[in-house]
Amino acid sequence: MEPHLREMFGNPSSGENEDGHLAAVAVELGRAQVAGALNARPNEIVFTGSCTEANNMALLGVARTFPEKRHIITCAIEHPAVLEPARALEREGWRVTYLPVDINGQVSVGDVQAALAKDTALVSIMAANNEVGTLQPIREVGAICTQHGVLFHTDLAQIIAYGEIDVERDNIHLASMSAHKAYGPKGIGALYIRSRRPRVKIAPILYGGGQERGLRPGTLNTVAIVGMGAAYDIAKRTAMTEAVRLRHLCGTFRDRFVAQVAGVLLNGHPTDRLPNNLSFSIEGVEPLALMRRLRERLSISASSACSTNKIETSYILQAMFGDTPRARAAFRIAPGRFTTPADMEEALHLLAAEVAHLRDLAPAYG
Repeated sequence: MEPHLREMFGNPSSGENEDGHLAAVAVELGRAQVAGALNARPNEIVFTGSCTEANNMALLGVARTFPEKRHIITCAIEHPAVLEPARALEREGWRVTYLPVDINGQVSVGDVQAALAKDTALVSIMAANNEVGTLQPIREVGAICTQHGVLFHTDLAQIIAYGEIDVERDNIHLASMSAHKAYGPKGIGALYIRSRRPRVKIAPILYGGGQERGLRPGTLNTVAIVGMGAAYDIAKRTAMTEAVRLRHLCGTFRDRFVAQVAGVLLNGHPTDRLPNNLSFSIEGVEPLALMRRLRERLSISASSACSTNKIETSYILQAMFGDTPRARAAFRIAPGRFTTPADMEEALHLLAAEVAHLRDLAPAYG
């Protein structure tokens, strides 16, 4: 990214001059790298300012393309970037089905099929939940949608760094992506729009100079696109190896934590989950208190990272467990590419010690 921050300032839409041409070449390399991570074609990638924008483009763009179809299916634990445009469509008269999840946070493929109707335009189910790490059966959902002539959209933000996605194999028609969830820069995302059968067309939700096939007008953020492309290229080469390493780190941590601390429950699917996600609830322990006690030594999250300034029970945990102590006590640990076994060992000792300390302050525990 650095040359495009320091010395290469061309506009990729102004290819008639050398600076613009070099920027356009860099953008197209980034597009090819993002496409390559999904087994997509470069012309199927549209760059956006975020995964949130890509989700909005997918839902609202499909709705505007098929005004005669007034039904969308999604899931109760989707990211707000999907739920909020769905609610906006409801206010405009669309019918939205919010599928429930089981205690592991997983959608039933049978529920998806049962919810399909003649006027269903789109099904949107995320690949992996951002809070509890549960993987969704997107390949099976995509196959059902394809069979019934319904478009299938998935939010891939959480899975790119540690999972393998193939848009052909997985029956994906639209997919939203984030750079920073795969170690790229913040403020850049992309939307995959299938050009092969079934060919997908969506209406724009922004209007301007016609960049990105007229779907996302505005001067392209060249430096961020370069960063996203590089990050996705690294992820393509390292995701499976990192997944094995992190699954081992998390498995060892989980087993030792449960053995050392009474009343620990793992949230999310026990096996079908992101390799770097650990969501726990601890009986008698308030996660915000843990965060405050450990904030200078350990970063954990008491709920979705997009809403940590709100002191309220996570809607994701409520969908799984109801408004229960388990839902209210959940917190998340997420090791990553640069986390070592020594880091996990230190985190284990810190958490165990602080849980014991908090329980000492609340003698009514137990």
